[in-house]
Amino acid sequence: MRSMQKLRHFVREQAAYNCGELDATCAMADKGRMTIRLPIDDAIPELLDTLRAHGRAVLQAPPGAGKTTRVPLAMLEAGLCDGKIVMLEPRRLAARAAAERMAETLCERVGQTVGYRVRGDAKVSKDTRIEVVTEGILTRMLQSDPDLPGVSAVIFDEFHERSLNADLGLALCLEVTGVLRDDLILLAMSATLDADPVGQLMTAPLVTSEGRSFPVETRWLERPLGAQARRLDALIDLVTQAERETRKAGGGVLVFLPGEGEIRRAEGALSGCLPDSCVVRPLFGAMPFAAQRAAIAPAEQGRKVVLATSIAETSLTIPDIKVVVDMGQARRARFDPGSGMSRLVTERVTRAEATQRAGRAGRVAEGVCYRLWSKGEEGALAAYPPAEIEAADLTGLALELALWGAATTDLAFLTPPPEGTMAEARVLLKMLGALDEKGRITEHGRALAALPLHPRLGHMLVRAGPKAAPLAALMAERDPLRGAPVDIALRQEALRDVRAFQRNRVWQVNMGAVDRINSEAKRLRKQATGDSADVSPAAMAALAYPDRIGQRRKGDAPRYVLSGGKGVGLDSSDTLANAPFLVVTDTDGNPREAKVRMAAQISEREIRDQFADQIKWVESCAWSKRDRRVVSRQQERFGAITLDDRIWKDVPDEDVARAMLDGVRDLGLRLDGAAARLAARVELVRADGINLPDFSIEGLMTELDDWLLPMLSGVKNAEGWKRFDLLPALRARLDWAQTQELDRRAPGSFQTPLGRKVPIDYSAAVPEISVRLQEVFGVTRHPAVGGQPLKITLLSPAQRPIQITRDLPGFWAGSYADVRKDMRAQYPKHPWPEDPTQADPTLRVKRRRD
Repeated sequence: MRSMQKLRHFVREQAAYNCGELDATCAMADKGRMTIRLPIDDAIPELLDTLRAHGRAVLQAPPGAGKTTRVPLAMLEAGLCDGKIVMLEPRRLAARAAAERMAETLCERVGQTVGYRVRGDAKVSKDTRIEVVTEGILTRMLQSDPDLPGVSAVIFDEFHERSLNADLGLALCLEVTGVLRDDLILLAMSATLDADPVGQLMTAPLVTSEGRSFPVETRWLERPLGAQARRLDALIDLVTQAERETRKAGGGVLVFLPGEGEIRRAEGALSGCLPDSCVVRPLFGAMPFAAQRAAIAPAEQGRKVVLATSIAETSLTIPDIKVVVDMGQARRARFDPGSGMSRLVTERVTRAEATQRAGRAGRVAEGVCYRLWSKGEEGALAAYPPAEIEAADLTGLALELALWGAATTDLAFLTPPPEGTMAEARVLLKMLGALDEKGRITEHGRALAALPLHPRLGHMLVRAGPKAAPLAALMAERDPLRGAPVDIALRQEALRDVRAFQRNRVWQVNMGAVDRINSEAKRLRKQATGDSADVSPAAMAALAYPDRIGQRRKGDAPRYVLSGGKGVGLDSSDTLANAPFLVVTDTDGNPREAKVRMAAQISEREIRDQFADQIKWVESCAWSKRDRRVVSRQQERFGAITLDDRIWKDVPDEDVARAMLDGVRDLGLRLDGAAARLAARVELVRADGINLPDFSIEGLMTELDDWLLPMLSGVKNAEGWKRFDLLPALRARLDWAQTQELDRRAPGSFQTPLGRKVPIDYSAAVPEISVRLQEVFGVTRHPAVGGQPLKITLLSPAQRPIQITRDLPGFWAGSYADVRKDMRAQYPKHPWPEDPTQADPTLRVKRRRD
C-alpha cells in the first residue's frame, strides 16, 4: 500500500491526465482503488445495463472521457465478468500505458489484477483479470482456442482507427458468439467513429458519453505551403513561436509529425533554438518503452516540447499540453507494390484526425492549435481516415482466414476486403506453400501464421532457419542506407559493424533503423526453429520473393523480367547492373517498369537448387508479332523467366493452327474476291431475318475457333495467311439447307444465254454483274434477283465498261444505236447488229468472208 502522500500525488496526475475535476477527496476503497470523477462515469451505468441486457454495446466517447482506464475496471467491479476481460489497443505503448494506469488506480503492480501482452513483452499472472493486448495478440488467442476459455469480455478500444487486425478480431469474435460463446461480451469503444454502422454490424445498442475540454483557438497559415522542405522550416518557426507563448502561461507544446525521420530532423533543427529550460522529447512507436514514458510524463521542471506521431492522437494523453502544432500529415499502412508488402506511406490528415489533434491542447486549460495548412485547404481534407483493410496488403488476412477455415463472405466485416486484392494474396500464399491448390491451409501455412511476420518473411525464416533472422528484419524495415547501390550485401555489412561501415563508406546510415533491425533480428532468431540452412543471403531472399527473381533481358540497358511476369529496371551505373540474375526485394512501385531499390545477385544454380520442384519444361507454340510468324520453342522455365530454350520440332499441326489463330487476330481478316461475294450474299439474306451464320468481319473474328481453326493446317506466317483461300472455310460454315436457301434468295451467279455463269456482286446497295455486251444479244427481259433488277455493267470486247443499265430492253431501244456507232469503229471485227434483240449472243468475232 503506498503512502497517502504518494496517493495524493497520483490523484493530481490522474486528474490532469484525464482533464477531470477532483470531485471527491482521495479515498481508499476495499482494494485500495481511488475515486476520481471523470466524464465517462455518467455513462457507465447505462453502459453496464446495456451489456447485461444485450451482451454487446458500442461506446462513443471523445478523447479525455476516461473510457480506456475506467470502463474495464467498472465492468470488473460490477461483477459483469466471471472470467478475464481482454482489451485491445492499437499500439504497444498504449497497451502498456493503459495497463499501468489501471494498475495504479488499484494501487497494484502491473501483472496482478491488470496486465498486458504485446509483441516481445508481457506482464500477466494467474491473478490477472484485465489483460490489455495489442490487436494481433487477440487473433492468435482466437486461432489457438476459438471459444476463448476463461475470457468473459472482449473490448475493442480506439476502434475508430480501423486497423486490419481490429476488423478481423471483431469479425472472428462475432462468429464465435454466434456459434460457440453466446455469453461472450463484446464492446467496441471509439472516439470519433461514425458509430451507427458498427452498431448495426454488431446488432448492438449505442451508448454515448460527453467529453470535457476547454476551448481551443485554431490558427491557420495565410497561404498554402509548397515543398516538404519549406513545411519543415515553417513547422520549426511555429514551434519556436508556440514555445515563447507558453513561457508565461506554462504548459507544454505537442507537435504532430508523420514519422520518425521527420521527428529526428525537427529535433535537430530545434537544437539551439529553444531555451535551456525547455526539453525536447521525441515520441514514436519504435522507441524504447523507457523513452516513450519519459515523453509522456510531466516535465519535472521547466517546459517540454513533445515531437510525436499520430500515436498521441487518442491512445495516449500527455499531461500539461496547452499548444498543439499540427504538420497535417499521417502515416498509414498501404500495400506497397515496391516491397510486395504493406508499408507506411505519408498522407494528409483527415478532418477527424485534425480535430482530435487540436483537442489535445484543451485538456487542462484553454489552448491553441497551429495548423500547417491554410483555412482554404481544410475543405479538401477527407472526413475520416480510410479503413486499413481497403488499401493494405491482405496476404496476412488471407492466411488467417484460411487458418480459421472461412471465406471472406462467411464473416461479418465492417468493410469487406477487396476481392481482387484477396485473390492476389491467395496466389502468393500458394506460391509460398501456405495454401494448397484448393485454397486450404497447409502445415507450412500454420507455421507461418504463428510467426509475427509477413508470410513472405515468415516463409524465409522457416525454410532458412535462424540465420535468416537479420535478413528478415532488414526486409521488414525501411532501407537503412541512403543513396547506396541496390545490393543487399551492403546493408548486411552495415548491420554487422555499422561504425566500421561508416568509416569506409560514404553513404548515409539511418542509425535508428539499424538499431531496430538488429533488435528485431535477435527476437526472430529465438522464434526460428531448426538449424540454419547453408544458403546465401540471395537464396534466402529468393525464398521470400519467388515471384521477384529477375533475369536480365537482352540489350545494353540493365532491364530485367521477373519470374512473376513484371519488368524492372536498374541504374546502368549500379554495381549489380550486369548481373544475369537478381532477387529484387524492393522497387519504387512504378506499375509500368519499376526501378529496383534493393536486390541481391543470385546464380542460376541457386535458383535451380531452391526451386527445383517449380522449374518446368514448357512447350510453347505461339504467334510472334515481331517475327510475324508462329514460333515453337521448348523452354525450361521458372515462372516467366527462361533457364533453357530450344527449338520445338515435330509440333502438332493443331498447336500450330491454334497459334496461327492469334496471328489472324493480329494481322486481321480481309475478304476479297469470291469470299467477299459470299459474305455479302449471306449478310444480305440475314438482313431479311433468315437464320444464317454471322458473316460480318466482327462475327467472323469472334468465331474464328469454330470455322477457321480446322482449315488452317499448313499456315505458319503472314505470307502464308496472305495466300490463304478463305472461300472453302466460309462455305463450310453453311449446311446443305442453308446453302439451298441462300442460293434461292441470293444466287451466287447469273447464267448468260451462252450458259456461262457470271458472279453477282452483292457488296453494293444493288446486286450487280459485269458482262460483255454481245453475250446478252437477244435478251429482251431484264435479269432480276429476289424481285429486283440487276445492275448490269455492259463491257466492250476489251472488257471496258461502255454502259450501266437496270433496263436492258430500254437500252436496246434507246442508246444502243449511239453505242453501236462508236463501237463499230473501235471494234470492226465484232458483231454490232442493228437489232440486238434478234441477234444471237456470242463471244466470237465476225466470220471472215471467203
